[in-house]
Amino acid sequence: MKMASKKSILLVTNYFPPEKGAAPNRMHTLASALGQNGFNVSVVCPLPNYPTGRIFKGFRGKLYSTEKTEYGEIHRLWVWPSNSANKIIRLFSMFSFSFSLFFYFLLKKIPATVFIQYSPIFIGYTAVKLSKIFKKKTILNVSDLWPLAGKEMGILKDGRNYSKLLAIEKYCYANNDLIIGQSEEILEHISKIQPEKKRFLYRNIPSFPVNSPTQKQNKEIRIVYAGLLGVAQGVLEICENIQFSDQVSFHIYGSGPEANAIQSIKKSHIYFHGEVERAVLHEILNEYDIALIPLTTRIYGSVPSKIFEYTRLGLPVLYISGGEGEKIVLENGFGWSVPLKDWTAFQEFVDKLTLGELEKYPKSSVQKRAVERFDFEAQFRELLKIIGS
Repeated sequence: MKMASKKSILLVTNYFPPEKGAAPNRMHTLASALGQNGFNVSVVCPLPNYPTGRIFKGFRGKLYSTEKTEYGEIHRLWVWPSNSANKIIRLFSMFSFSFSLFFYFLLKKIPATVFIQYSPIFIGYTAVKLSKIFKKKTILNVSDLWPLAGKEMGILKDGRNYSKLLAIEKYCYANNDLIIGQSEEILEHISKIQPEKKRFLYRNIPSFPVNSPTQKQNKEIRIVYAGLLGVAQGVLEICENIQFSDQVSFHIYGSGPEANAIQSIKKSHIYFHGEVERAVLHEILNEYDIALIPLTTRIYGSVPSKIFEYTRLGLPVLYISGGEGEKIVLENGFGWSVPLKDWTAFQEFVDKLTLGELEKYPKSSVQKRAVERFDFEAQFRELLKIIGS
């Protein structure tokens, strides 16, 4: 899968390791894969600060940082970081990176092809605008449908400001050479705005070696959640509303705004384990029986990357969100679904969960289907054909 000649590409993203989460993992996987296939990759991103809202140790006090990797260079730009709930402060933080991005394009030699992570919308817009000014081939990666997602989460409302965001969205979709969408719903939404635009489905499929999953050693069924502990995930609500038992326990890994509240809950058979590194987590998850993927709001276009990550490890999933994600889980035999915030249905699922029910989705079968049907290398080869054309 090697390419004959070197090509240069710039990845513009608001999130990148050592930050954690779906977006940093996705962009790092893409950067690494491009580097392994003959591309000279440059990544431009803010100094790491997500999700804490503070510049990470080792980067503090810097206006600019650069580092060489096996796939190319990472250029980290100044940003005024914040995870404040105040919209004005958060906007200022986004604009600060947009400001740095402007000077980066002005002062650096920019490759002929620019790959832009669309979200957050203002940073995506800035990068698209600069790419157009500098006459670059632009690839827009859309993983969230802003501003629609903000409206569905209750962050945004109809009005003049929302109309301005819709205009920005339309501009970004119109001024590129290719749009990559993380879900079929995203591509369907974009097709209504820009029906003639070239589009490509590029799911957030992870790329890591897999081992055969371990077989169950005890009678207790252990459900696990691992990830961000915020309002959107609803793990605190689950802890408050669901009763677990000697037969079914709930284990939580991660950090976030609700971590302290979750840790303080004193209920039987709920266990908080804190945050661990991703590689370590993959080893730990082998010990569990079901991975929980919850959201408090059905967000059109959203397909959590955890579906592909957990099933690749061999874990069947319990999905709570509906939409395209639920369709993927059920159609591929990856596990179960429960209606959004239906605590009665969730409690019934837990109460009726038996080893017999668990055997409907054997770990080895789940892993086999995930590896065969959602293969990063196969998807990436198709993307290369388009980027190289």
